[in-house]
Amino acid sequence: MTMLRTRRRLLALSGAAGILAATGAFTRAAAAQRRTARQALGPFYPLTKPADSDTDLTLIQGHRERARGQVIYVTGRVLNTAGDPLPGIGIELWQANAHGRYDHPGDNNPAPLDPNFQGFARLVTDTGGRYRIKTIKPSGYPAGEGFVRPPHIHFGITGKSNRLVTQMYFAGEPQNDTDPLLASSGPDRNSLIVTLGPPTPDLERDALLAHWDIVLENS
Repeated sequence: MTMLRTRRRLLALSGAAGILAATGAFTRAAAAQRRTARQALGPFYPLTKPADSDTDLTLIQGHRERARGQVIYVTGRVLNTAGDPLPGIGIELWQANAHGRYDHPGDNNPAPLDPNFQGFARLVTDTGGRYRIKTIKPSGYPAGEGFVRPPHIHFGITGKSNRLVTQMYFAGEPQNDTDPLLASSGPDRNSLIVTLGPPTPDLERDALLAHWDIVLENS
């Protein structure tokens, strides 16, 4: 009788171990991520980087006034396709201002420049692969006869063995449905679109917040 109970106990432990192993495999599979879609670098990558290129694009060092427009925060993580966070990954971002104008000599948009908008940032992900920026929601801009690009922010992510250039868009913009660059991402299109929601208690009450994870094929 004692031997029978021992055998049953061993079988139960073995079954539990199998369930745990299967659960772990399922969890790892569920954590698998699709690589973030590539997008064009665009014609307005900064020729000269500003002296102030920190993560707050709304206020330039030495200026008393902040940039005009809706303040937004974008936060997220840089991951690999297994869902692991990637620390120490370099990120550059650049964008148009609230009027849809880039601070770039090649931008012929008649919209005004904002002397208090930084327009470019450079940062590195923390030990948990996290990043956060404070910026202004950009406007769309004319990009040819009868064609207006939707509001977006350019991201350049540099890992140890590859570089991803992409663009982040905003939900609810009518130009999203007709933009050929966004459409070029096919089934991955929606992964480039973020929803702006209310801020967390530690942020300004009139700010908006978006969460966007970026997935590299490898680090």
